[in-house]
Amino acid sequence: MRYYINKTITAPFDLAVEKVTEALKKEGFGVLSEIDIQQKLKEKLDVDFRKYKILGACNPPSAYKALQMEDKIGTMLPCNVILQEKGETQVEVAAIDPVASMIALENMGVAEIAGDIKEKLERVIDSL
Repeated sequence: MRYYINKTITAPFDLAVEKVTEALKKEGFGVLSEIDIQQKLKEKLDVDFRKYKILGACNPPSAYKALQMEDKIGTMLPCNVILQEKGETQVEVAAIDPVASMIALENMGVAEIAGDIKEKLERVIDSL
């Protein structure tokens, strides 16, 4: 089972980040965090790395429901969406498959929420 949903798009990197953020908003997600891996690797290890960002996306109503069902579900939140430069104007966008990440849980309510979130993330990726 693949643990992610992905697509490569043609766009400059910064524009791709804007497009992904906007597509997430349309599906009810907010971006809680943004980690610039390229910058952090330069800062911490003094190495050069391709443009690579991790967006921590959250759908508040779904997160609230899941937290009520499983008090440690926060270890799997938020849903990470990555963007990585594959060429000058090629950017791969990938999102976690929440169904795959929730396989360890034996809670059907959380599994149902994960299925709903997966559908939303698939629509985000498909819309790009």
